[in-house]
Amino acid sequence: MTNKTVTSRLHRANRTATVAALAAVTIVAWLLTMQVASTMRASSASMENGMGTATPWTSQHLWLVSAMWAAMMVGMMVPSATPMVVAFTAWASRGDKRGNQPFAVAWFVAGYLIVWVGFSLVAASIQVTLEWAGVLSGMGVISRPVLAGTVLVLAGAFQVSPWKESCLRSCRTPVGFLISEWRDGPKGAAIMGIRHGLYCLGCCWALMAVLFVVGTMSLVWMAIIAGFVLVEKIAPPWTRTRYLAAASLVAWGVWTIASTL
Repeated sequence: MTNKTVTSRLHRANRTATVAALAAVTIVAWLLTMQVASTMRASSASMENGMGTATPWTSQHLWLVSAMWAAMMVGMMVPSATPMVVAFTAWASRGDKRGNQPFAVAWFVAGYLIVWVGFSLVAASIQVTLEWAGVLSGMGVISRPVLAGTVLVLAGAFQVSPWKESCLRSCRTPVGFLISEWRDGPKGAAIMGIRHGLYCLGCCWALMAVLFVVGTMSLVWMAIIAGFVLVEKIAPPWTRTRYLAAASLVAWGVWTIASTL
């Protein structure tokens, strides 16, 4: 068996192990999301039946909402990050000076998830604030059509913005990202993960805002948006998927606002 064959098999094994690990993380995240969302739905139903529609702003409620958002973001975003992580795995296995490959991959993923956990804390704070103000229902749905429609229109407009295009281009080209952003060592891997996470956040934050319209505890919509994010990143640029999303969101938003007139 030649060295080339051994190396090829090793790379395939590393790729398979990486994909399997990311799949396991995704499954666990979705299970946690379902569990926390179920707990929150039961709590919301209890509050509405006994004490009106307002949700009290307590540290326990904020913790539950934060946990749900964190698990939800991990479950939604890890699949779309898989092509980048697989590419990083291949690069990290090239030579000793690129560091210990398994640990480097773990640090890269940890850096990526730090960004989305940070976003989760911000989103959870917004959700709890809107609930406290009576703008958001216990199911995480904006109760004012004009505001909901405005969120949809703005999310649609962002889909065709230069910022979106720039961030999406970086997410779609793993090799280009690795060439321009490569750093050696565990710290370098974590920094690269954070930078990739920031690009993904720049792509997807507006789509995540749509959850406030369709329901932050809607597992169906979580899956739909997660699926679209994945397709948007792996589809060829000529498919222009973001333009289809933009047109759909703007039309939906205008219809939502017009329905109140």
